[in-house]
Amino acid sequence: MTSKRKRHTFVVYVEDKPGVLNRVASLFRRRAFNIDSLTVGHSETISESRMTIVVESDASDARRIEANLYKLVNVVRVHDITNTPSIFRELAMVKVAATIETRTQIMQLVGVFRARVVDVAPDSLVIETTGTEEKIEGLLEVLRPYGILELVRTGRVGMVRGKQGIAVEPSDHVEDEDSASDDSDTDDPNVSYSV
Repeated sequence: MTSKRKRHTFVVYVEDKPGVLNRVASLFRRRAFNIDSLTVGHSETISESRMTIVVESDASDARRIEANLYKLVNVVRVHDITNTPSIFRELAMVKVAATIETRTQIMQLVGVFRARVVDVAPDSLVIETTGTEEKIEGLLEVLRPYGILELVRTGRVGMVRGKQGIAVEPSDHVEDEDSASDDSDTDDPNVSYSV
């Protein structure tokens, strides 16, 4: 019986050195996995960067990806936080066409989604929003009729809830196939979807 494919979120701590991002991305390319989103930034440790990588795969492939990431020289820690109680967020900036007639309507929609206008031009507005992917998709859906001129999104970032972070040893969190969590497409009750 094959397990269902779903989006897996990996948090990867790597040494802050040139070429590391290329090596990590190449690993996914060589194994024919498409990266849905990849974000990189500084972490709480001075010499390490933190990557958040989202990939669609089944449970077996997700464990294989995690094991292969650990084999890369510059990788310090890897954790698949898909089934761990976590908070996920994304940031987006949207440039929308705005006329004198539609500007007020757009600004009201922005308020409903708790987003904010960060730039006003005679013929457009730039809107900034932070939240779950569902919230951002919802905002984009209501803005499309006005004309989206430009869109930039950061991709998913995630953090495990509670005091314990993800700083664990590899043997502490790699689970076997029989103990894998449910791979259904329903919302996970352990994940925060608040806006």
